[in-house]
Amino acid sequence: MNSEQEFLVQKIRTQYTEKQHTGLDELKALDAKVRRPANVLAYVYGSTGAIVMGAGMSLVMTDIGASVGITEPMVCGIIVGVVGLVLALTAYPLYKKVLNARKKKYAPEIVKLSDKIMQG
Repeated sequence: MNSEQEFLVQKIRTQYTEKQHTGLDELKALDAKVRRPANVLAYVYGSTGAIVMGAGMSLVMTDIGASVGITEPMVCGIIVGVVGLVLALTAYPLYKKVLNARKKKYAPEIVKLSDKIMQG
């Protein structure tokens, strides 16, 4: 049997064998637990900012403001757009703050587990 066949056989075999739970799997899960909330918050917060900024741009560039009864759509659109811009620009600093706080909270557990894995 050549190496290509052995690789294919091994690949198929691993699909049918029960996976052993290792310390590395636990470490990856813990790392994801640290990062996921910061990522979700940053994506939602930044996306909301982009949508608000887009709403402001729509007020400035279209006649939607006049249709809904806004007398000064240009001024209102600029204000709404700047608010959205500020939200979008603060998404990354907020992400870093949340991530660093979670890293600080989980650091002892992660270091302990990684030391255990590296020592064998």
